[in-house]
Amino acid sequence: MPSSLSHLGDRVRKHFGDSLSPDDAYLSYHDVRVTKLDVDSIKYDWLTDNAIAFWEEYLEREELSQFPRAQIVLLRPSMSFMLMSTPDPLTLKEALPNFLHTTHIFLPINDNRDVSQAEGGSHWSLLLVSIIDGVSFHYDSLSPSNYNEAAATSAKLEVLLGRKLRFIHMEDSPQQENGSDCGVFVCLLMKHLLLKRLLRADASKKISMSMKEQDVNAAEGRKIMMRVIDARRKEGERRRSRSASPFRHSHSKSKSPPRIGEENESLKS
Repeated sequence: MPSSLSHLGDRVRKHFGDSLSPDDAYLSYHDVRVTKLDVDSIKYDWLTDNAIAFWEEYLEREELSQFPRAQIVLLRPSMSFMLMSTPDPLTLKEALPNFLHTTHIFLPINDNRDVSQAEGGSHWSLLLVSIIDGVSFHYDSLSPSNYNEAAATSAKLEVLLGRKLRFIHMEDSPQQENGSDCGVFVCLLMKHLLLKRLLRADASKKISMSMKEQDVNAAEGRKIMMRVIDARRKEGERRRSRSASPFRHSHSKSKSPPRIGEENESLKS
């Protein structure tokens, strides 16, 4: 390869984060710090807890926020795991959101049973709890791998909420074709169920929670997630560029990642 092309390739790779180490920040988005490891998992591998947490943060900030009357909670993976693993869920009342007026809860379910192991487990599934209907719907892309974990989490929620929940394992949930797409399925199903079934449904009619006819393209889903991340990374870079001090040396480079958050709203032009 000509040296000029080689240098160009190096600059492109550096611009898109390939020079970062796994723990380096790729994007700070409100309450989530997305690392290079998280980005790599979205591109090629089994999704990290933090990758799913970012997707939930994105849905809350940019989709759910458009429906201010909605009382829907997207529980983070760490909180879902804590709920499943804690013997007495009532001890978590201070740590978990207040569900008093909540109508639905989305919970990413992980099969990790070792409370001492962070980022453990080998499979993700999705639990959607309709508090107003008293039903827990479980969507597992490698059915029935996480049946026990999902049922146990639903039972813990019963105690926490003080009401019975009928647990339904969705046998017709779309199935993945490999061993690494489960987290992507969770993110795509969560978005579809939230936007197409709950937020835009006719409140006067019962809606089907079956995903039988829903086509889930995990490869395209990974690309969609990366487009969301890269668009906000570029926006963060533009904001930093506009706010740069005129006295800063032209060759200086900030070590901090691009940020998107409420603290930057005043920088919008």
